Amino acid sequence: MGFGSYDESDQQDIDADFDDDDAVETDENSHEGTIEFENGASSDELLDRLKEIKEQD
Repeated sequence: MGFGSYDESDQQDIDADFDDDDAVETDENSHEGTIEFENGASSDELLDRLKEIKEQD
C-alpha cells in the first residue's frame, strides 16, 4: 500500500456506545471570581530587565 492510499481493512470497529456514568461533568470544577497580581516592579524596571536578558544572549 502506497503513501496516502485508502484501504477499508485499515479501519477498526470502535465501540462508541458510552454510558452516562463514564462521562465527564464539565461543570464539576467550574470556578467564578477574579484574581489580581502585582509584581511590584514598574514598567521601566521590567523593560530594563528585558534589555539585560536580551544582551546576555
